[in-house]
Order: sequence, then structure tokens, then C-alpha cells
Amino acid sequence: MRLLTWNEFDFSVQHITSACRSKSLSGVYGFPRGGLCLAVALSHALRIPFLTKPKPYSLVVDDVCETGLTLNNVKDIPGITTFVWLSKREPDWWNAVEVCNSSEWLLFPWENIDFARIDQEVFGMKRGK
Repeated sequence: MRLLTWNEFDFSVQHITSACRSKSLSGVYGFPRGGLCLAVALSHALRIPFLTKPKPYSLVVDDVCETGLTLNNVKDIPGITTFVWLSKREPDWWNAVEVCNSSEWLLFPWENIDFARIDQEVFGMKRGK
């Protein structure tokens, strides 16, 4: 299990902010749940509105991309910029602050480690591991 820190979170916010500073964005949307922390931080850093749904020319963020299915929900929105903190696969049409090992279980700083261990065990049992 990889324990992510608030310092790493702050770095990801800085990275995304730098990449988006010159863009004209309508706001930032974060996929619930993990993307919400990132979206709030980026809304403040970029001084753009926090959105309750993705809109054209917005920044759309999530904490992790595992399969790409969640991100595919916004792929056809005109002019969006999409970032994830961590991607477990090579980014296709989205951006990632970091590409990580696809089998690595990630614990984000806002998550409870005891619940994460249970989630990891349940996930492993479903996958026969």
C-alpha cells in the first residue's frame, strides 16, 4: 500500500496549476469523491469557480485513473482540460501528474487507513488474489 502525503497532494496542485495557468477555464469540476479535494484546491489556486458539473472549457480532475471509464464520461465535452493526480495507465487523452504501478493500492491523505485496508482485502478477494 502506498501512503500518499499532503505534501505530494500540494505538489500535484502546483503541477496542475502551472500547466493550466495560461488557459481560459470556465471553472473546475472534480469527480466525487477523490476529485473533490483536488478541485477545491485548484479552484483556489487558479481563482476559478468550483463547478458542480463539468462544463465546456472547464478543468476536470480526479485523484486516480485506473481504467479510464470515469474520465470517458467527460471526454466529448468541448474544450475541457482533464488531469488526474495518479494514473495507473499511460494517459491517452487526459493528463497525469504521475503514472504509477497499476497493481499498487493507493491511500490518499484524506482516507482512513483502517478502512483502506478492508477495501484492499475485499478488492483482492473479488479478484481472486
